[in-house]
Amino acid sequence: MDFKGQVAIVTGGGRGIGRAIAEGLAKKGVNVAIADINLDAVNEAVAAIAALGVKAIGIQLDVSNSESVKKTFDDMRREFNRIDILINNAGITKDNLLIRMKEEDWDSVVNINLKSVFLCSKEAIKDMSKQRYGRIVSISSVAAFMGNAGQANYSASKAGIVGLTKTIAKEYASRGITANAVAPGFIKTAMTDVLPENVKEEMIKLIPAGRFGTVEDVANAVIFLASPDSDYITGHVIHVNGGMYM
Repeated sequence: MDFKGQVAIVTGGGRGIGRAIAEGLAKKGVNVAIADINLDAVNEAVAAIAALGVKAIGIQLDVSNSESVKKTFDDMRREFNRIDILINNAGITKDNLLIRMKEEDWDSVVNINLKSVFLCSKEAIKDMSKQRYGRIVSISSVAAFMGNAGQANYSASKAGIVGLTKTIAKEYASRGITANAVAPGFIKTAMTDVLPENVKEEMIKLIPAGRFGTVEDVANAVIFLASPDSDYITGHVIHVNGGMYM
């Protein structure tokens, strides 16, 4: 997968899956912009990625705000003069049973998880269309396909990413732009680390592979879809869940 010198932006790239994706791209020689609401996490990630020998910049970004998104992409254009890869990774959860879910919790999850993909993809496509080349990879979830009690807002937002991805793929394939999604299952993160052991054991019983995934498992799938090697793949979802959903 030779795409050294290309330019990627990773939303929510300061921690977890986003940072693993950014580091994986950097190891392939891709220059990376880390965009995240958490500036401390951005600065830490940029320092680590720059040490890998590529150009890395950090941008504080509210992915749900159109003006913030536009400014971020304008900054990228000034810094790199091109955008080859967009990774829509930013996301949050605000869980509750449907009847107890507050309207503001529905709105914030849908705005950050789904509206962000619309806003960022719209900006990136301006550059990718001129280049006649681009890769858009968005992070969905197994919850988009199975549902999950207490996550009506999250499941809906991640399912929306799939529909949006397929539409982008159809609209822009002729411009050399591919759009795909990756749907992780249960992934080992700081959030799962604090779960009680008995809860973890019950979760693992649902996974034929018998373990939680790692952030690197997800990043590997994303990096393939972001590479020139995936040129004839568009409008698809790669499930990274150890067989939990097939």
